Amino acid sequence: MHIEPFGVEIWMNEWETRCDWNLAETCVESLTINDLLALAGQSETSLAELLPLKMTYGDIDGSVRLRSAIAALYEKQKTENIIVTHGTIGANMLIHKTLVTAGDRVVTVVPTYQQHYSIPASIGADVHTLNLREKNDFLPDLEELDKLVVAGTRLIAMTNPNNPTGSLMDRAMLEEVVAIARESDAWILCDEVYRGTDQHGDGMTASIADLYEKGVSTAGMSKAFALAGLRLGWIAGPPEVIEKVTVHRDYDTISVGVIDDHFSTLALEHRDSVLARSREITRSNLALLEEWVSNEPLISWVKPRSGTIALLKYNLPMKSRDFCLTLLEETGVMFTPGSVLNMEGYVRIGYANNPDILKKGLRLVSGFLSRQNVEVI
Repeated sequence: MHIEPFGVEIWMNEWETRCDWNLAETCVESLTINDLLALAGQSETSLAELLPLKMTYGDIDGSVRLRSAIAALYEKQKTENIIVTHGTIGANMLIHKTLVTAGDRVVTVVPTYQQHYSIPASIGADVHTLNLREKNDFLPDLEELDKLVVAGTRLIAMTNPNNPTGSLMDRAMLEEVVAIARESDAWILCDEVYRGTDQHGDGMTASIADLYEKGVSTAGMSKAFALAGLRLGWIAGPPEVIEKVTVHRDYDTISVGVIDDHFSTLALEHRDSVLARSREITRSNLALLEEWVSNEPLISWVKPRSGTIALLKYNLPMKSRDFCLTLLEETGVMFTPGSVLNMEGYVRIGYANNPDILKKGLRLVSGFLSRQNVEVI
């Protein structure tokens, strides 16, 4: 099976351990185990619970306690609607392999995480893309979507909140997407790994799994829950899909680690505290970034409404990869080039890290932009 190289992951793997100021990070600043215990109202003595834990496969689908905690993130989902995976990346792979076969028509909203077009293409699907545009605040044109989702369409794939733009489809727009899908009896896969980080309200937008009988949500512990090191994700969807996913999952997962299960359960059972921390970081840091953008004449953007990342458009006569490599060389600051996201002329920034790192990194980028502007003039 041929599959396209994963552009953004290749870039991250190459540079994220070699930069001084990582402004490409997409997770909320990661929690330590001590941090997690404190947010859960526990102490180090709680780690004693792990000492008698046998290093078996554990519950194959994920413990009932864990799946119950995941189900509580949704309005209508129960434990039988949930299966645990190796990260959201594993969840996405399993859904594409389960629902898509060669020749199926798949409509993917782009830009997005590359899995959502490269995997179905590798299966032999007929992939069509709906391009988000800056003039529409990076929200989908629903008339255009309606034209793409013709009779017989198998799957609509999207991310909400969107990666990499930070745009957010609210409940009303999601319901319009559902109406389009229902007319063609299409499945919807919505990668919701950034769910919980909305800039307003309680931070938790509606899930496609709750809105549509053929809606499937994927998510995980890495972004909003700041626990990427646990490598734990999940699928929420109709029981018949979960059953079919299990067939594929037996070939590549068996189970997640029992320690990952334990700490994920702890975080999810104390999600109010964990997500409150994430919202504080994302909202205060986005305010810092907004102030910086407003003072940089070479930078423009559509301000994100959710998530941990934003696309910055730069007004310089250089390709995004050259921009990022030169920036790294001169300052040690890491962005992600828009070219690996099929968004040339932009760079992606992650703004949910330590605010001191964000401030220092942005100051260095300002100096870099100033020097580039002088050279252009």
